[in-house]
Amino acid sequence: MSRGSPGRGCGDMSSSENTPRSGGVKLRTTRSAGPSTPVNGRQDWDSRRKRKTADITQALRASPVDVAALRRMAISEGGLLTDEIRCQVWPRLLNVPLQVLDQEPETVERENNKDYNQVLLDVQRSLRRFPPGMPDEQREGLQEELTDIILRVLKRNPQLHYYQGYHDIVVTFLLVLGERRATALVEKLSTHHLRDFMDPTMDNTKHILNYLMPIIERVNPEVHDFMQQAEVGTVFALSWLITWFGHVLSDFRHVVRLYDFFLACHPLMPIYFAAVIVLYREEEVLDCECDMAMVHHLLSQIPQDLPYETLISRAGDLFVQFPPSELAKEAASDDGMATSTFKDFDLASTQQRPDSVLRRRRRQKQAALESAAASSVATVTRPSAARRFVRLAVMGLTVALGAAALAVVNSALEWAPKLDLFP
Repeated sequence: MSRGSPGRGCGDMSSSENTPRSGGVKLRTTRSAGPSTPVNGRQDWDSRRKRKTADITQALRASPVDVAALRRMAISEGGLLTDEIRCQVWPRLLNVPLQVLDQEPETVERENNKDYNQVLLDVQRSLRRFPPGMPDEQREGLQEELTDIILRVLKRNPQLHYYQGYHDIVVTFLLVLGERRATALVEKLSTHHLRDFMDPTMDNTKHILNYLMPIIERVNPEVHDFMQQAEVGTVFALSWLITWFGHVLSDFRHVVRLYDFFLACHPLMPIYFAAVIVLYREEEVLDCECDMAMVHHLLSQIPQDLPYETLISRAGDLFVQFPPSELAKEAASDDGMATSTFKDFDLASTQQRPDSVLRRRRRQKQAALESAAASSVATVTRPSAARRFVRLAVMGLTVALGAAALAVVNSALEWAPKLDLFP
């Protein structure tokens, strides 16, 4: 994992945003995962980076906080840029109140916890998830905190079941946020985005994996047919999905960049990102021997030099073109916990102040106007293109849509799919 030397605490991005310090271990500011460019290109990126930081600061200062804008910032090129910014924005994306972030985590009883032994084994095997060169004493302290966060969340939520790979997600939050904030955010994440992975069985996880092949088939039938003929299945992507790629990527910059993206999007976005990785490797796949073991080995070895920004943009495009609601029958799935509750979760995350109801009503009126405008555009534009434009606005996948995106995001997200992920 490519990281700098560790420090302490979540740094403030802006003096105007009075967020409490976590008091946990904080690593050096994460460099942007933006492209390496010549001098002029670097200057251009630095300029855009400054503008983006200013936009994020403005969104955080808004009353209520402009969560729709923060989502767009998290999705667009470079993501949230630094861990200091993530300390302030990730809680907003997950709708975790500041007073919850400030709560002191309770002591955990380890020996009487049914998951303790398995969690301990996984945490002890997590050495590669910590920065190289970190002193053993500090790393061991972080591993103790990692164990406590996991056991604490499981104790508070007995309906959740630990799975191997969960610790890969938790350690990312710990390294960025520190123990206190990580506990609060991981608990919210576990009861929403990760909910289907934490069932007693893997049935829901398998059904989410079933979305992979229909996405690939829509984009590249040749790759789909080759994979079907090889009978490779989708197990190669399991560790990608259940760890949000944290287990398979060695550069921490890329991991947190993906987390920015996933936190701002629908819970099924990681499976779309898995699909674009396969599609990106089209030539390698088709050149491979059409044998299950050979294709599985190829696909399970994820390249470390992927063009992440390009793939993130492509995944967003595919989500808009082929939303989960259109793939549900092919995935043979019923209503899963994470996706079925996403609409309510998404609405709550945009209503983080008591006066949000009045603001939402005004935005709903604006959304109606935008909808009428979209209808008029549809009369002179191909229907599929118009539908894609509106959905793109809803997902906040482009900053250029501005007020239209804000209005639609803050409306009821009426198009948002309700999926059945139970068999």
